Amino acid sequence: MLRLSTADKDFEARFTRMVSDRRESATDVAKTVTDILREIRARGDEALAEYTARFDRYTLASDADWRIAPEDCRAAYDALDPGLRDALELAAARIRAYHVDQLPRDRDFTDAQGVRLGAKWRAVDAAGLYVPGGRAAYPSSLLMNAIPAKVAGVERLVVTTPTPDGQVNPLVLAAAHIAGVDEIWRVGGAQAVAALAYGTARIRPVDVITGPGRDYVAEAKRQLYGVVGIDMVAGPSEILVIADGRNDPDWIAADLLSQAEHDPTSQSILITDDAGFANQVEDRVDVQCAMLSTKVAARKSWDDYGAIITVGDLAEAPRLANALAAEHVEIATDDPEALFADIRHAGSVFLGRFTPEAVGDYVAGPNHVLPTGRRARFASGLSVLDFMKRTSFIALDENALRAIGPAAVALAEAEGLPAHARSVQERLK
Repeated sequence: MLRLSTADKDFEARFTRMVSDRRESATDVAKTVTDILREIRARGDEALAEYTARFDRYTLASDADWRIAPEDCRAAYDALDPGLRDALELAAARIRAYHVDQLPRDRDFTDAQGVRLGAKWRAVDAAGLYVPGGRAAYPSSLLMNAIPAKVAGVERLVVTTPTPDGQVNPLVLAAAHIAGVDEIWRVGGAQAVAALAYGTARIRPVDVITGPGRDYVAEAKRQLYGVVGIDMVAGPSEILVIADGRNDPDWIAADLLSQAEHDPTSQSILITDDAGFANQVEDRVDVQCAMLSTKVAARKSWDDYGAIITVGDLAEAPRLANALAAEHVEIATDDPEALFADIRHAGSVFLGRFTPEAVGDYVAGPNHVLPTGRRARFASGLSVLDFMKRTSFIALDENALRAIGPAAVALAEAEGLPAHARSVQERLK
């Protein structure tokens, strides 16, 4: 675990190295993924079945092997403990309410020259959601991806999820029932992303693909961007906590570990103006980590990528936070708004001592699919807009064309495009 202080002479150099460190896998997976995409495009379901047998130890034969039926999702929902069912329903309701408020409005107006202008927003026809298996099979992620798509108006919502050895996560099925997923296919990895993008005899192609995944899934999304829309190429999770010494060190330690337990390459960083408090948090991280069922991943994440930065004044924190552009930023101070005003780059910000990042993962409402790896400098979290596109429209009558047409003719001639100019000139005669 890295300890830094802005009082150190070499602070800027060491901080810059930490910011520049790419925690995403160094494994070269691009060629392997290219081969997988080519095979799926050429051989469709046959290749998909071969990859599924090889990687998931699951045989795709009959229709029942390929798909999870809606009645299975309903059965999983009905079998849930009532308290857990209520928790999923609460999360879904809050996520839905937040995203309904994101829906964009159409525009339609006539300007001073009499030109009618505007834009209409429409949902894509079909969206594909990748739901990981294994460590990252989270029902909360399915809700966060599926509900914005449904709110946007997507008519066909398709989930692909690997089922290693035939095992299915019942919580994921229950979440699919709540969200109104239309199709669930028992395939995963880069091959599932390829099937969604290109389509196969069984799986019709989609227009947008969202959802988290490890190296091969992320690389497949990267290579398929342009064939379909994608949400983002995301890397390991990260949290930055800005906290003064008046916090309970156990609370802050738990916040840091809440991301460290995701993956050995996750990153948790604390910025504080109190060196004594920093020592307390470091100690409590050690104690709490030892008690976690996820301690192996959390311990490696904290040891390899964790950091505590001590500053002379918390007013220095926004500059550091903007350089890190973290996925999650907590501001645990008496007046979080003062620091929030200067935070320019963050996936999502959690304000105040009683707002742990974990509440945002489940029930707050805003989306927890957020940019990682400093991509918050130019990207935003998943929203209904990822499942929609805008079509502009223009309407001119004769008077409007006479008002602005000559300028179009002049520009077309200046660009050496006489047919462009003529298409306007003919109407101006």
